[in-house]
Amino acid sequence: MTAQFPAETSAQGAFVRQAYTIRDRITADGSSGFRAEPGRYHLYVSLACPWAHRAIIVRGLLGLEPVITMSVVDPIRDERGWAFREGPGHGPDPICGFEFLSEAYLRTDPSFKGRYTVPCLWDRVTGRLVTNNYPDITIDFETQFTAYHRPGAPDLYPESLRANIDEINRVVYEDVNNGVYKAGFAASQQAYEAAVVALFARLDWLEERLGRQRYLVDDHVTEADIRLFTTLVRFDAVYFGHFKCNLRRIVDYPNLWGYARELFQRPGFGETVNFDHIKRHYYMTHEQLNPSRIVPVGPLVDWNSPHGRA
Repeated sequence: MTAQFPAETSAQGAFVRQAYTIRDRITADGSSGFRAEPGRYHLYVSLACPWAHRAIIVRGLLGLEPVITMSVVDPIRDERGWAFREGPGHGPDPICGFEFLSEAYLRTDPSFKGRYTVPCLWDRVTGRLVTNNYPDITIDFETQFTAYHRPGAPDLYPESLRANIDEINRVVYEDVNNGVYKAGFAASQQAYEAAVVALFARLDWLEERLGRQRYLVDDHVTEADIRLFTTLVRFDAVYFGHFKCNLRRIVDYPNLWGYARELFQRPGFGETVNFDHIKRHYYMTHEQLNPSRIVPVGPLVDWNSPHGRA
């Protein structure tokens, strides 16, 4: 089957990310119509997707596993979108028995057009998706489910640092998180080169910043670090070759590489990384970029080597 190509491009060949249109919010007091309460919401994710990976990490760090259930789609996506199949690390949909994630979208909005993306959050009470807007999902986990956070859970989005976190997230999203996609799915040489130049300029900026401080915003892990980590952990395995982001590898940056390993080795990070899902998804789904669908064996990278960030 022909894989679903995940992008539209502008007249200049630049990658254009699809708008996320299911954007209700969960609130602690229920004023939005969706109250934060245990057992009500179900998170659909892919272990391959960096946007979904953020939600997996935040859910675990905050101890929300008993509160918000979760299921994982098959990493191989075709023109029908993400599927629920038996396999290593994934399985059937336990909520509605959906065969494809598209069914959740179309039950929510029968007129929905566009790609069926992860992560998305299902509401058992109303029988519909609450949101597929991935930045809102982790912020709501951090700010609206505080009554259900585990004792001693980290404050990943402290109020006093939110302006700084938001600004870091903005530039990292534009140049790095989304930047690798702008390079990988560019349809013109000019658009590709513009994306790659901006990407590596930002990585150089991050390298310098992380030479002065341990984490992106403060002396502890925040939402900003999680958003950067999920791109860094995929970079050398996927983006460097598959998306032609090949000026340098993350292992070539002393500070970024040490920082990425430190996060990987922290509880709640490394155990959520599934390189099999990551590599099979990217190399087997994007037929236009990899017509043979051969999944590379490498790279050989020791994510558990000493990071030196203490």
